[in-house]
Amino acid sequence: MRLKLFTEDVSGLEAHQSFNGGTLTLKSVRDGSNGAIARFAEIADRTAAERLRGTELAVPRSALPPLAEGEYYHADLIGLRCVTDDGQEIGTAVAVENFGAGDILEIEKPDAKRFMVPIAVAVTIEPERLVVDAAFVE
Repeated sequence: MRLKLFTEDVSGLEAHQSFNGGTLTLKSVRDGSNGAIARFAEIADRTAAERLRGTELAVPRSALPPLAEGEYYHADLIGLRCVTDDGQEIGTAVAVENFGAGDILEIEKPDAKRFMVPIAVAVTIEPERLVVDAAFVE
């Protein structure tokens, strides 16, 4: 199966043998174009693999490595409230994307409109909220 990675490289997958509550067991994994190529014990053929298209692979939070200072898991940001650097409420973090140039935070405003800001230059990550540079707020 082709996999889109949310780790730095395939070693992030190799550290885990079981995914999705034990329903998938990793047999092998290698680098592939734009991600990885993996084989799972429970997937016998192409048809079985195609039925799983779009499936997200997950491991328990307890299986993830500890984070260094200044690091975060994307999942930890989703759902946090977002405020400007002067304290104005602007919305909620709904997604983190990376199109190749760094992490981008997608924020949904109270009127349901969304906008994106680059995390590295516009966002300060605090335990209970995300502080966004007002110059980047639409």
